[in-house]
Amino acid sequence: MAKHTTYILSEDAKAQAAFYVHALGGEIHSVMTHGQLPGAKEELKDKVVNLSFVAAGVNFLMSDSVFEPVIRGNAINLSLEFESEAEAREAFDKLKESGTVISPLEPAFWGALFGQLEDKYGVRWMMTTAGPAN
Repeated sequence: MAKHTTYILSEDAKAQAAFYVHALGGEIHSVMTHGQLPGAKEELKDKVVNLSFVAAGVNFLMSDSVFEPVIRGNAINLSLEFESEAEAREAFDKLKESGTVISPLEPAFWGALFGQLEDKYGVRWMMTTAGPAN
């Protein structure tokens, strides 16, 4: 059995994690920089090698991408299902700040709310609410 953890490479992991914690609620648990590692290069000392945080009750890991540039893509979407419409709308509205709405958060054919956006960091999110009880 595997445990899934979303790991995000970032141009500024501290700022991006703080944005997600603000938008979705949660907290940053730990931050380790390259400067804390033995023999770190001076130009990397403030770059994040590992950052752990919880947002919307989900564990995430992040680091600054120092060996290659971050390339925005559309192959991965982070999908969050909320119990209430109010929670979904609040998260959607905060994450879309300076981002792009792909599909507005609205009722979907299966009876739940659904919306999709790309946040200001180029990460795509799908938001939904629990569907009607069967």
